[in-house]
Amino acid sequence: MLADFGADVVKLEPPGGERFRSLAASPLWLRGKRSVAADLRAPAGRAIAHQLARACDVLVLTGPPQRAAHWGLTPRDLAQLQPSAIHCQITAWGPRGALAALPGYEALVAARAGRMRTFGRQLRGDAPGFAALPVAQHACAMGAVQGITAALLARERTGQRQRVETSLLQSLLPYDLVELLFVQLIDRGAMALPDPSAGDMPTLNYHPILASDGRWIQCGNLLEHLFYAFLDAIDLLPELLGEPRFQGSPAQWTAETIEAARDRILLRARERPAAEWMDVFRKNGNVAAEPYRTAQQALTHPDLIANAELVTLSDPRFGEVRQIGPIARLSATPAVVARGAPEPGAHTAEVLAAWKPPPASVRDLGEGDARPLAGLLVVDFSTIIAGPLATSMLADLGARVIKVEPPGGDPSRVIIAGGALATRMNGGKESLAIDLKAPAGRALVREWVAKADVVVHNFRPGVAERLGIGFEECRALNPRIVWASVSGYGRNGDDATRPATHPVIGAAMSGATLQAGPALALRCDSLAELREASRQLMRANEANPDPNTSSVFAAAILLALLARERGLGAGQRVDVSMLVANAWANADDFLAYSGKPERPVVDAALRGFAPGYRLYETREGWVMLAVTREAEWQRLASVLGDPALASPATRSESALEAHFVARTAAEWEAALLAQQVGCVRADGPAPGRFWANDSHVRENGFVAPSHHTDHGDVLRWGALVHVNGFPAERIAAPLRGEHTRALLTELGHSEAELAGLHAKGVVASAL
Repeated sequence: MLADFGADVVKLEPPGGERFRSLAASPLWLRGKRSVAADLRAPAGRAIAHQLARACDVLVLTGPPQRAAHWGLTPRDLAQLQPSAIHCQITAWGPRGALAALPGYEALVAARAGRMRTFGRQLRGDAPGFAALPVAQHACAMGAVQGITAALLARERTGQRQRVETSLLQSLLPYDLVELLFVQLIDRGAMALPDPSAGDMPTLNYHPILASDGRWIQCGNLLEHLFYAFLDAIDLLPELLGEPRFQGSPAQWTAETIEAARDRILLRARERPAAEWMDVFRKNGNVAAEPYRTAQQALTHPDLIANAELVTLSDPRFGEVRQIGPIARLSATPAVVARGAPEPGAHTAEVLAAWKPPPASVRDLGEGDARPLAGLLVVDFSTIIAGPLATSMLADLGARVIKVEPPGGDPSRVIIAGGALATRMNGGKESLAIDLKAPAGRALVREWVAKADVVVHNFRPGVAERLGIGFEECRALNPRIVWASVSGYGRNGDDATRPATHPVIGAAMSGATLQAGPALALRCDSLAELREASRQLMRANEANPDPNTSSVFAAAILLALLARERGLGAGQRVDVSMLVANAWANADDFLAYSGKPERPVVDAALRGFAPGYRLYETREGWVMLAVTREAEWQRLASVLGDPALASPATRSESALEAHFVARTAAEWEAALLAQQVGCVRADGPAPGRFWANDSHVRENGFVAPSHHTDHGDVLRWGALVHVNGFPAERIAAPLRGEHTRALLTELGHSEAELAGLHAKGVVASAL
């Protein structure tokens, strides 16, 4: 991603190339780089690494914390080699604590953090379910980009060196939307324990439907007016409104009424093929829906093509490779994807000959503080999840974020247990509740826009302009503004004005298809079978497309701010689409070339991809096994006392199942980790309990204490990335309009003016 936006990225890898070049997506993640080959196990190789470090702006390391020490490339070492360089360490479990040295596979991290517990309900069993989409890798990469760009911004301003840390475990935080708060409220008696059997079927708004040609379509009509538009599009609205039980808001329908409506929706969907339904939905314009696609099918999505979001590059091994383009569109400093992946060591001679340290006058001014974005102001008009979570990430890095919401509040304030979602989405912000439809309200927010560094919104095309906060209007007020928009489909194309919510993007960009596994092929000859298949699909189609987008959106905003700081562009427009962001979340398969291996699929029992990367039941409990290297297989064979496992030809799931049932999950975890074989218990605490109670989480600052106006003292979700350590405490989310009076007073408005605005309903506050 940094190479796409102009960085000279030099990849240091072993002679012959790193082992992950064997994976299908390597042409994508290696594009635009130069390769230097060196064996870091040898003194000469480490000397090359140190030569490169002496002249770099940023040093990025992956792997366990002890690896940096072994190579002489810790933050302290780098400060001696290049005082102004940014040290970025990406680990699996975090830089410190009891888990830090565990094998670094995403599946192990997901299992230990309780993520696989969340997919157990996909098949209605007590067993965990394999988490197929590598969301931690996605968010971790985006977090590293966020941290590096924020650190570069801070270095431009202060001259101080910066230290960036993120991890796969830390990067699962964005995917817990409410549970950390729930478990704390449950424990103090402020919230009832949810009924585990409740809500197992999809909501009517988010229902998958099966068309007559056997293709599933995912709906995502979260808001009531969108749901009515969907009922109208499938010609059910007049029929339902003709019956007394369907009168009134669907939110007030009885359970029996909801089930009756569900059956009619499912049966009506069977009357037409998917393509016809999609034509109907597009013509309606207010229906959020997309067919389920694989990643290879998603590469031909018409809106990716209409927005020119795909690139084709020449690769020395595979020829022409079609792949997803840059993460965002920046109007003044656009990305340029110029070349494909390098051969291993292709640039060793040229890089080492030209790579020179900076002038000796560079001074070490010490390490910066933990708020690299301090002094930056973000005005946030976005709603629900994708935009608000991105701006909360900016707040975590020190930006001042003012959330502008309607007098009645962001819709997230009435979603999930009376507003728990808003508590997650708005951490670290101030809230200004104001009516943007009123001229006086628009005038007030324009005063803040004139002061802002960034304006963020997720309005559909044309809405921001009607509210007087379009790009040109904001730029006229403030030429240095970074105006950032997140949309479902991008600015161009037939779907640009259609609504989009997380489940439709999950289906469209293949993440939900991957997780659903065999559910898409279930027989649906009866209504009961149709209901069960739709239930499984919705359980597979979790909310990850929103956090996937949030992490991209925050990174793109920071890239624009860094360009502005360096004088490469004053204000500019930033556009991120959920389609592109989720293509990146599926980057392991979002490319096409001759001979490309097929994407692994989850087995029918939802246990995993292969014998060495799979969930196993033990005598008591479940474990996740992650073994991919021959040396790991040899160690596993030794611990199990089974020589047959040492040979690829005789490895099987059934053989491993027979071994694992002999001991408990806790015993296997202890025995195998002692031999550096990746194995952790997979049926431990669910995510909320894990984040709230795990000592390793606390030690790494992945959660932090805060004080919420309604909930009191609560642990808050920590940052996606840490820069120069982490604050001891974080600011909780505000109530609706909690800071309205203070913010308008700060602008110089009198108490009499405020009283008048309140009386007219132009501004509001929950306090």
